[in-house]
Amino acid sequence: MTISTIGVIGAGQMGLGIAQSFATAGLKVILNDINEAALERGLDTILNSLERLNSKGKLQESSDAIISRITTATELTAMADAQLVVEAVIEDEVLKQQILSELDWICPPNTILASNTSSISITRLATVTKRPDRVIGMHFMNPVPMMKLVEVITCLHTSTETYNSVIEMVNALEKVPVSAKDRPGFVVNRILIPMINEAVFTLDEGVASASEIDSAMQLGAAHPMGPLALADLIGLDTCLSIMQVLYEGYNDSKYRPCPLLKEMVDSGLLGRKSGRGFFDYS
Repeated sequence: MTISTIGVIGAGQMGLGIAQSFATAGLKVILNDINEAALERGLDTILNSLERLNSKGKLQESSDAIISRITTATELTAMADAQLVVEAVIEDEVLKQQILSELDWICPPNTILASNTSSISITRLATVTKRPDRVIGMHFMNPVPMMKLVEVITCLHTSTETYNSVIEMVNALEKVPVSAKDRPGFVVNRILIPMINEAVFTLDEGVASASEIDSAMQLGAAHPMGPLALADLIGLDTCLSIMQVLYEGYNDSKYRPCPLLKEMVDSGLLGRKSGRGFFDYS
C-alpha cells in the first residue's frame, strides 16, 4: 500500500509534532482540529520548530518547503484523501472512539486508522469501526520531532498488512518502531508512569522534597530529568489518567494513583501547561 497523504487529528502538542515529522519526511499532511485559531497557532509553532532545527543544520530542505506540505481543516471530511490517519486528541476513550467511528464512515476502506493513545486499549478503539483489521496504535514520544521511539501496538484483529505498512512508515520517519501487545500502558508508560507515581508517594510521605527527589534520581540513576519534573512536562492530568488505566486494567493495587497526584489534578495544578505542578513555572 502506497501512503502519500497523512491525516492528523488534533493540533495539540503531540499532533503538531506528529504533523511536523510526517511533513519533514516528504509526506502531505492534513492537520485537523475543531478550532481554527488552534490550527493557525499550530502552524506558527511548527514553523518556529522547523526554523530552530534549520538553524542547527538538521533539515535537508527549507522550513517553508516542509510546512507547505501541511494543510489544515476543521472538518473530519478532509480525511477522505488520507491513506493513514493518526488520531492524537486528549486521552479520553469516549472521544477517541467517537472520532474513529466518524473516520470509519469518511475514509476509504483501505485507509489505516491509528491512535496515538499512550495507554487506552487499541482493541476497544477498534471495535467501534467496521475495519478493526486496519486499526493500530502509533504511540509517539514527546517531543515528537526529537524522540526516535514509536510504539506500534496491534490488537487481535490488526492485519499483517496494516502492521507492515505502519512499520515501514515509522522507518521512513527515521524513527525506531518497537512492537507491543495491546496491554494497559504498553511498554514505556507501564514502566515510566508507576515510577513517577512512586516519586509522588515519596514526596507525599515526606521522605524528601521535590527537588531532592529529582536530584537523587538524576545523580543516582543517571536520569536526564527527575521524575517530578518529567511529570510536570507530561502533564499531571495525563499521568493520572494513565495510572487509572493501569489500575483498572490490571486490577492490581500496585498501580493505585497517589492521593497527592489526584489532589493536584483536582486543584488544576497540572504542571508546565498550567504554570505550576510540582515546580513553579510562572
